[in-house]
Amino acid sequence: MEKAEVLKQDPDSPTGSLNKPLAARHEHTHSHSKLTKAEEIAQIDALAAAEGVTLASFKHLDEKKILRKMDLRLIPMLALLYLLSFLDRGNIGNAKIEGLTEDLHMTGPQYNWCLTVFFFTYSAFEVPSNLLLKKLRPSIWLPTIMVCWGTVMTLMGIVQSYHGLLIARIFLGVTEAGLFPGVAYYITMWYCRHEAQLRQALFFSAASIAGAFSGLLAYGIAHMDGVGGLAGWRWIFILEGILTVLVAILAYFILFDFPETASFLTPEERAFVVYRLKYQGQVQGHTAPQVAQDDQFRWKYVKSAFMDWQIWVNIWVYWGIVCPLYGISLFLPTIIKALGYQSSTAQLLTVPIYITAAVLAIGVAYLSDRKGKRSPFILVCLCIMAVGFIMCISSHKPGVIYAGVFIAACALYPAFPGNITWLSNNLAGSTKRATGQAIQIAIGNLAGAMASNFYRSKDAPHYILGHALELSFIGVGIIALIILVINYRRINAKRDRQMAGGMHNGYTPEEMSALGDRALTFRYIL
Repeated sequence: MEKAEVLKQDPDSPTGSLNKPLAARHEHTHSHSKLTKAEEIAQIDALAAAEGVTLASFKHLDEKKILRKMDLRLIPMLALLYLLSFLDRGNIGNAKIEGLTEDLHMTGPQYNWCLTVFFFTYSAFEVPSNLLLKKLRPSIWLPTIMVCWGTVMTLMGIVQSYHGLLIARIFLGVTEAGLFPGVAYYITMWYCRHEAQLRQALFFSAASIAGAFSGLLAYGIAHMDGVGGLAGWRWIFILEGILTVLVAILAYFILFDFPETASFLTPEERAFVVYRLKYQGQVQGHTAPQVAQDDQFRWKYVKSAFMDWQIWVNIWVYWGIVCPLYGISLFLPTIIKALGYQSSTAQLLTVPIYITAAVLAIGVAYLSDRKGKRSPFILVCLCIMAVGFIMCISSHKPGVIYAGVFIAACALYPAFPGNITWLSNNLAGSTKRATGQAIQIAIGNLAGAMASNFYRSKDAPHYILGHALELSFIGVGIIALIILVINYRRINAKRDRQMAGGMHNGYTPEEMSALGDRALTFRYIL
């Protein structure tokens, strides 16, 4: 009798049936006591890893239906969190053209320093935050840091000097640090490699929508100038900070933790989600036994992430995207205003750029997931970004410069989630992936500190130096991407030869699991 038939007939086997008997066993075992989170996670992990369980054991489940359920429960709230995060870090650009620098008697370099210091603390706290997220519940950690940065943002509305604003931006960096790397890692704990970029793009498109929303919101709030004796730019900080705190309180009750404890999935569906995550990235077949990724927290996996060459090369690709990203998000209203437009018109002209970028980010991510490729799409986006900045440098006509930043923004927003997903696809083991993504985003976001000083007030109205520096980082990013692709191809080919020679037979499943993405059975995504 086949093992699959035994599973169906024997509900008292280690897995029971992976259909109705599994749910019945789950209810029978714990019918008299409520499971703790740890017990629930352990039980689902045991069901997914039980002897004899294969992907075919779950073939009666509707995978697309499960993914839709996950999308509806996870993505909208994550997108809202990131929308508010990006809104709160970038609204200083809107506040500037509404009179912030004049009221606080700030010079151009002082304003740039207020932008720069944010990224120092933002980068420093990302890796510790992701390690905490790995050990703590996301539904507690993420809303808590959100309450903190919402409070800081609100208090920014009452600062009275350059030094007060500088200190507020330092603390904003500390409190916001955990959100983006946390959510980028969180998505990988739910979705497989070939599904992740579309979800990352849906989440990240909130940044481009935040750019559009920021312009519209700033345009409306600026009309509150004088209300309560406060300037319009102060109300931008105060109202957007209060909104962040209110949404954070809601998030405590809406966010889910991990698939093992997802109440909107049945125990059988949870086991399926966990199973497919554990064995992703492996070569399948009789010559390549399935090896589960080791998801335990071990310091050696943290060290492994810091020593991994691909993370450090990928950071250069990340810089090629993030320098222009922060240049656009922090200075776009200023760049447009310098072309001769009024403040209100400059705010509104940012809207079509961000809306178009959001649509393109989702479209490119869908195609990338369908094709199972990352680097070709990122490379094309980098080249288009370069064209946009070349247009800005080569002409002094307002229409051409506006078109240039429009084209650059429409390429960089699809490139960003592609690069984040590409690295996460090629890191195996949840601890290494959490650490590696945090390193990428932490070191990579130092580009924000650099980009904060690219667009100097004395270079207005054309900002040739700023555009040229963005272009140079794009060029370095293209070179780093080519280096990654060449090495990934070389390593995959070498592993194919080693597998054909049977070298994997010298490893136990435990040893192969501990190797993660360095195992002979793992293949890098290109």
